[in-house]
Amino acid sequence: MPIKGRYFQALVAAGFAIVLCTAATIAEAKSNQDFRAFVEGLWPAAKAAGVSRSTFDQAFAGVVPDYSIPDLDIPGRPKIDNSGQAEFTKTAADYLSKPYLEKLAVQGRQFLAEHKPALERIEKMTGVDRYTLVAIWGRETAYGTYHPPKDAIRMLATLAYVGKRKERFHDELIAALVMLQRGIPRSDMKSSWAGAVGLTQAMPTEYLKYAIDGDGDGKIDIWRSVADALAFTARQLQGKGWVRGARWGYEVIPPPHADCSLEGPPDARPIGAWVKMGFRKASGRPFTKAELAADAYLMMPAGAYGPAFLAAQNFRVIRLYNTSDLYALFVGNLGDRIRGEGDFVTPWKAFAQPRTRTVEGIQARLTQLGYPMDKIDGKIGSNTRKQIGLYEKSNGLTIDCWPSDRVLTHANSQAAEH
Repeated sequence: MPIKGRYFQALVAAGFAIVLCTAATIAEAKSNQDFRAFVEGLWPAAKAAGVSRSTFDQAFAGVVPDYSIPDLDIPGRPKIDNSGQAEFTKTAADYLSKPYLEKLAVQGRQFLAEHKPALERIEKMTGVDRYTLVAIWGRETAYGTYHPPKDAIRMLATLAYVGKRKERFHDELIAALVMLQRGIPRSDMKSSWAGAVGLTQAMPTEYLKYAIDGDGDGKIDIWRSVADALAFTARQLQGKGWVRGARWGYEVIPPPHADCSLEGPPDARPIGAWVKMGFRKASGRPFTKAELAADAYLMMPAGAYGPAFLAAQNFRVIRLYNTSDLYALFVGNLGDRIRGEGDFVTPWKAFAQPRTRTVEGIQARLTQLGYPMDKIDGKIGSNTRKQIGLYEKSNGLTIDCWPSDRVLTHANSQAAEH
């Protein structure tokens, strides 16, 4: 090729690169400008909540969105599979790993002995048993060794700006600003990607509602005081409806004629009714009179491929603390192990964790076919499992209540006929 031709091509390439660079710079500047406008739009709500202009400006100084975190709603951005959370990306068997639970139980018994006076005081005050509190402490903090690395204001601002649940995170962001106004150091506002702060990872609105001085030193410090953090957690559970003296639930053995399509809160009934249907404690011990009178629902986190549980009111409360069946089951079982009890009686069978798009596809198709779904989100909750079981039962399929390509293929064929 002649030198002039090569020179011309180089000039064109250089010019194209400059155009791309300029376009990217303009787009970034526009994005930053839009974000600053969004932040300024928060000022009236912050002011109404008692935040000073000085606190507001200092909180957002140098803050830019973090577009790398999950749960964002950005056109053209590939969806992050199940937000990357272990509760939604691991099988129940992997999430409830026996070696990990056993390790945390040993550490939990040591922690309980070291903090016995504080835990007894908190249990007496709130009714929340010490074993559950220690289990949450172990799950959230690895007994104080985990410290979240992200900036809470940046996380909450990003989620309020371009998150899928903007309204919720708007309120959390304003609450975080109120925390700063009340004197919480900016350096303490470290969080998970979702903006949860403190040793036991709680949202700012929860802090404003439930934080308490647990060690009696006249201050509330959920970042350094174990007693304050534990008391805060206990008050959250108490406020969400914790039943003093009751268990979270029970592993059970279903009768042969029952199946996983009975799962879910809508089918809650007194435990006595479950017993009359043939359900029994996996431990072999009988239910007490008080237990028989308590309401519970069937919960089978792996469908037909693992243990079954009767989830009582305190399971629901733990689930309100962290909206995941597996999280609540992890905390409940770890608390039982710390108490001195053992592993699940029914073993986990081998099964695969489905892809998010498979779960979403099944949810969409079953909704189309008249099976009600709470939402189409790719997450395997009790209602998704239940509706799959009902669909399998009505179509003569093997009932396992588990999202799979087999179920999706069948549902697609049924939808095509309608």
